[in-house]
Amino acid sequence: MANTDDMVPRVEHERVVSELRRANHRLSGTINIVLATLDSEDVGTLFTRVLEEITDTIEATGTLVYLAEPDGYHLRGASKGVGGLRVPRFIPFDRAIDSVTTQARGAVRLRVQTPDREQLRQGRLSEREVLDEGSQLSQRIPVDLLPPFASFYAVPVWFGSQVVALIEVGWTRQHPLAQDDADLLDSVAHYLSVQLVGAFSAFRTQREGRLREASSQIREELLAHDELAEGDVQLAFAHAATMVSAVAVPLHENAYQRIMMADLPNSGSQVVPLDLSGLAPNGGEAEGVGIAPITDGSSLHEWLHGLGEPCIGAVVDAGKVAGARRACMFLRAADDEPFDDLDLAFLQGVAHDLVVAAAGEEARSHDRRISQALQTGMKNQLQRVDGITSEGLYSSATAAATVGGDFYDLIRLPGRRACVIMGDVSGKGVEAASVSAAVRTALGAYSWEGLRPAHMVRLLNDFLLGFSRLETFATLFVGMIDLDKASLTYCSAGHPPALLLRAAEAELVPLDVQSGVVGAFPEMRYRDGHTTLTNGDVLLLYTDGTTEARATDGRFFGEDGLRDAVMRHASDGVPGICQALLGELDAFTDRTLEDDVALVALRFDEVG
Repeated sequence: MANTDDMVPRVEHERVVSELRRANHRLSGTINIVLATLDSEDVGTLFTRVLEEITDTIEATGTLVYLAEPDGYHLRGASKGVGGLRVPRFIPFDRAIDSVTTQARGAVRLRVQTPDREQLRQGRLSEREVLDEGSQLSQRIPVDLLPPFASFYAVPVWFGSQVVALIEVGWTRQHPLAQDDADLLDSVAHYLSVQLVGAFSAFRTQREGRLREASSQIREELLAHDELAEGDVQLAFAHAATMVSAVAVPLHENAYQRIMMADLPNSGSQVVPLDLSGLAPNGGEAEGVGIAPITDGSSLHEWLHGLGEPCIGAVVDAGKVAGARRACMFLRAADDEPFDDLDLAFLQGVAHDLVVAAAGEEARSHDRRISQALQTGMKNQLQRVDGITSEGLYSSATAAATVGGDFYDLIRLPGRRACVIMGDVSGKGVEAASVSAAVRTALGAYSWEGLRPAHMVRLLNDFLLGFSRLETFATLFVGMIDLDKASLTYCSAGHPPALLLRAAEAELVPLDVQSGVVGAFPEMRYRDGHTTLTNGDVLLLYTDGTTEARATDGRFFGEDGLRDAVMRHASDGVPGICQALLGELDAFTDRTLEDDVALVALRFDEVG
C-alpha cells in the first residue's frame, strides 16, 4: 500500500507539470497567432488562420469575430468548431454583450445561466440571464443575439478610443473561465487591433470590387436585349439578390386599386402595406430611382416578421420599366445583418441600369418605327420589264431585326432598257434606312438620265460624303441592261461579285471588274465592266450576308458554297432559285443568320 505522504508530492508534481504544459501551450499558441498574421495577404487568411489558432490556444469549441460598422457588429469570421450552430450574423450597438465589454474595457468572462422552472414553463425563451463572472452582475440578453456557447470570453478590440471588433471564444457546455486566459485574449486583441483595422479596409475593398464586377455583368446582360421583357427584369433582380445574400421579392402594382402585391417566400400572395410614392423621385417615373432600407422596428419589418417572412433588407423602386412599375424587396432572415452602404449602393445601381436599359430600348423602338416607316415608302421591288423574268428576296437576320441597309431595285427604262441596283449601307436603324432611301432615290434619278453606271456611282459618292453625319458608306452593284444590244454594263463598287449563269454552257461566270466602296473617300475612282447576254442567261446579285453566313461550328458559307448551291438549284428557274438559296442558308446556319440577306435573280428571256 502506497504511503500517503509519498502521494502528496506526486500529485503536486503532476499539477505543476500540467500548469507548465498549459502555460507552454498558451505561449506557443500566442506565437502562432502572431506568425499567422505576419504573412497574411488577404482577409480570408487572417480570419481563418487566426480564429483557428485562438480556438486551439484556449482549447475552446470555437471563435467568432465581429467587425464594427456604422450600424452595429457584423459577423466576419467563424472557426470550424461552430459549423452547423446558429450564430447571430449581426449585433446592434448597445443591445447585448458589446455594452458589457465596452464598460469593462477588456475581456469579460460570461456564463449563460440555466433557466429556472418558471422560465422553462413559459416555453421558448426570448431572453437568457448572462452572468459576468468578474463583477458577478447578470443581465438579460435576447437569445437571438447570444453566441452558441454556454461559457465564453467576450473580448473587445480597441483601436485608439474606438472598439473596432468583438471576439467571442467559448464552449458549448459549461466550462471554467480563467482570468489568465482573459488576460491572454486581451493581449491577443491588442496585437490584432492594427491587423483587424487593415482587414476591415481590405474586406470592404474586396467586397466593393465583387459588387462592382457583378453590377457590370448585370448592366451588360440588360443592354444586350433589343427589347426588355418582364423576365429580363426579374433575372436582373435575382442576380442582384444573390450578390447581397438575399431573396428577391418583386412587387407588382395594381394600378386600379393603387395597392402593391407580392408573392412572399412563406405566405404566398399578399397585399404589401407599402406606399412607393415617396420612395422614388418624380413619383417613381423612369427618371428617378428610389431605395429604402427595411430595418428592425420599421412598420414593414414588423409586418413581414409577423408573417414569419424574411424581414431585413431594402425596397428598391426603378420606376416604369418594360411597360410596368418595377419595384422589388430584397430580404434577409430576421436574425441576419442589415444591408450596409455597399449593399444599398449596389442595389440602387442595378435599378439605375434598369432605367437606362429601358430608356435605350425605348429609343431603339422609336428608331425601329422610323425605319419601318422609311421602308414602307421604299419597299424593295422589281418593276415588270418585258423580256426579263425577275425574283427578289430580303431576309432579316432576326424576326425583330431593325430595318437595315440592304436594298435592291429593278427600274424599267425606255427603249427595252432597265437598271438593276443592289446595295448594302453600313449600320442599322434610322441612319442606314435613311441613307438607303437617299441612295435609291438618287440612283433612280441618275438611271433616267442615261448615265453610265460608273458615272452614277461617282456622283453618288460625292452625294453621300455630304449627306451622312456619321461615317456611313455603301457597297453597290449598278447594272444598265440593254436587251436590244444584248449587253450589260455594270459598276461593282465594293460589292460581292455578281454571278452570271450562262444558259448555253451551264457555267457560272463572276462579274469581277471591281471598284471601291461608296461614301468613304472623296477621290475614289470607279470603272465599268461589260458583258454580253444571251437568251436564258441568269444574273444573280447578293449581299455579303449570304457568303458570310456561319454554320454553328464557325464555318463560312463562302463564295464556293454559294456557287455550288446555285449550280444545284439552276434547274429551279426564276422565280424559285432565290427561295431555294435561302433554304440552303437556313440549313447551313441552323436558321441562325447573323446578318441580313438580299438576293435578286434576273433571267433574260428576249435578248437581241
